[in-house]
Amino acid sequence: MSRSSPRTIAVASGKGGVGKTWCAITVAHALAREGKRVLLFDGDLGLANVDVQLGLMPDVDLGSVLARGSPLADAVIPVDGGGFEVIPGRSGSGDLSSIAPDALERLLADLRDAGASHDHVLLDLGAGVGRAVRRMAAWADAVFVLATDEPTSLTDAYATLKLYAADRPDGDARLIVNQAASPAAGERTANTLTRACETFLGRAPSLAGIIRKDPRVPEAIRRQALLLTRHPTSPAAADLERIAAKL
Repeated sequence: MSRSSPRTIAVASGKGGVGKTWCAITVAHALAREGKRVLLFDGDLGLANVDVQLGLMPDVDLGSVLARGSPLADAVIPVDGGGFEVIPGRSGSGDLSSIAPDALERLLADLRDAGASHDHVLLDLGAGVGRAVRRMAAWADAVFVLATDEPTSLTDAYATLKLYAADRPDGDARLIVNQAASPAAGERTANTLTRACETFLGRAPSLAGIIRKDPRVPEAIRRQALLLTRHPTSPAAADLERIAAKL
């Protein structure tokens, strides 16, 4: 049975290129495989690419909805073979990345309505710590912050967690370490970041999971295919399914 309102989870990273969009898509797919009703919202305003990774050609996207003032529900499309639904963004539309605060609040209210019949609403946020990204992260019930072992990724993930702590002192922040050489290496990366958070913020995110580096991931992305369908027994697929199961 569905919750009275969907559980909303924002997926953030601080730094681009760490696999945030792929992770959001795969978690959505994993939850759908568990029988959950899932809506994935491409909140990477201006640089959206959920539709690209899924090989979708939407007739209506977030950009056209905002331009026409149409209901957000008009942009909801099913993912063939995925069992979940998507609200695609519009890549290259710079006006979306600087959306006005009142327009953003209306958009979030519409998203709550569009996701009312779902169990989970996932938000794939843009990289960085801009105003819209911060607001959407704070709006969600929980935020997953992705990081790799690269120093720049750790620095940007820390900045994301720092601002989230300021925006949501009681918020639910969780860390996902992606592209880890091994579970032990992922644990070391997580410990580095959590120690910094405990020292300077007085709080640290819980560890949602570690995703091992897997050559099948970029192969599936290149083919615009879902990893859990194309390579269901791969290490990264198993890692993502464990993360989704914890939800």
